[in-house]
Amino acid sequence: MKSEQYLSEIRQTAGLGRAVLKKLVVEGKTVVFHLVTDLTYTADDVAHAERVSQGYVPEGYAARVNVVKSVPDAANVKRAIGDLLASRFPAAAAFFTPDDIEAVPDGTGGRFFLSVSEGERAQFAQGDVINVLSEELMRRFCGAWYGSYRNAEKAAREMERDAPPPPERIVAPRTFAIGNYAPIDGADCSEALYIADLTGEMPAVTVCGYVSYAEEKLTKNGKPYFSFTLSDGTGQLRASYFSKKATLERVRAVRQGDAVCLTGANEFFGGGFRFTANKIDYGAPPEGFVPEERASRPVPQDYLRVKPEPAADLVQADLFGGTPLPPAFRKETFVVFDLETTGLNNNPVGGSMDRIIEVGAVKIADGQIREKFSSFVACPVRLSAEIVRLTGIEDGMLAGAPEIADVIADFYKFCDGCVLVGHNVGFDYRFIRFYGEQEGFLFSQRQYDTVAFAQELLHLPNYKLNTVADYFGFDFHHHRAFDDAFVTAKIFTELVRRKGGLPR
Repeated sequence: MKSEQYLSEIRQTAGLGRAVLKKLVVEGKTVVFHLVTDLTYTADDVAHAERVSQGYVPEGYAARVNVVKSVPDAANVKRAIGDLLASRFPAAAAFFTPDDIEAVPDGTGGRFFLSVSEGERAQFAQGDVINVLSEELMRRFCGAWYGSYRNAEKAAREMERDAPPPPERIVAPRTFAIGNYAPIDGADCSEALYIADLTGEMPAVTVCGYVSYAEEKLTKNGKPYFSFTLSDGTGQLRASYFSKKATLERVRAVRQGDAVCLTGANEFFGGGFRFTANKIDYGAPPEGFVPEERASRPVPQDYLRVKPEPAADLVQADLFGGTPLPPAFRKETFVVFDLETTGLNNNPVGGSMDRIIEVGAVKIADGQIREKFSSFVACPVRLSAEIVRLTGIEDGMLAGAPEIADVIADFYKFCDGCVLVGHNVGFDYRFIRFYGEQEGFLFSQRQYDTVAFAQELLHLPNYKLNTVADYFGFDFHHHRAFDDAFVTAKIFTELVRRKGGLPR
């Protein structure tokens, strides 16, 4: 395929003006073109890309386009340069550490600088390093990238050997085919994104799953709208749908347990993401749906800095030991977790990504709390007065704490083979997914949200953690990660006991 000609045609729309082709995947008789753009794109841009792509596939094949928005930051570009040096110029890479590389994105691409001594220049000139790096960066990231050398006095050092190469940083969202489709609004959707992969801004996307909560509400102007909680086996999503007169009664007929697909936009608003659907139809995940695994770095062989410790809940056993737990609960292993962070921004699209300052988790095996995982996380920025007031965590308490790279690797090991559980789990999941991807650990576990589970079974004025804990009579120290995780595990166990099984 003439890639330059192809990209020239793709880039005729505003949202794809600097798009790059990441990879091609052949799925049966369909060729999937994976494009990356650093601009906000629309459904029309995707449709244009599919029309162009159809002209580049063999006769008898269909073209499908997957677009991912990725705005490169300095850290990712530096990491890519380090990867390229190690793979393309291993001899030259012996002279480098991350401190010798600087990247400066400028919105249309950017510049990069390599710090080298006079004695090292000859080594780099032989392979035309700067030009090769520029070309490769333009293939990986959007826009134009220009590089140059800087003079530096450096001591000789040995090449690091046997270090595992960092993994691919851009991971295509996963999808599944929608079954049992029946129109309400008539979006005519055939494919849905995994709810677990709905982690950034997406202007036109369809999700599909089972309704665990449905409520009709009124806007300030008195117009009806609906709030739904949807589960697809990979995660749970709360969404708003603003009804239309023509379909209002049909939407009112949607009940808990129904399988539907929602088409709309995932937008960053008010410091967080919200999904607003403009169309709703009936449709279900495939029968016996098993989520596709995401390719990741291997699970670490050993814990590096944070080692789990034994844990038990004797009070829970005393109070509820006489009621049997369902077999489906006993045969699964769950990690119930909670985070404390420097703020609420859990996606870089909202500005500077907030940092994790504490991780707390418990592991439930054979229906019982068996282990705990708890650690502060080093933070290079001062904590705000509001975070100190809310959590009781102060800057001095983080002194000497392990770095996020070490904590996330240990937490990935702790979660291996487990289902993730949390109270509003999607919020914390976006943090661990982001920081996991920085180190190549791609969290893809199924998730259960105790907010949605409580909405399904309980009738409370609200579903905040302390409200649900009060309902069950659980006392705890709120806004500390381990305490929140521990009480969430107790709540999850009691909700399972009450339902007689796991959430859908």
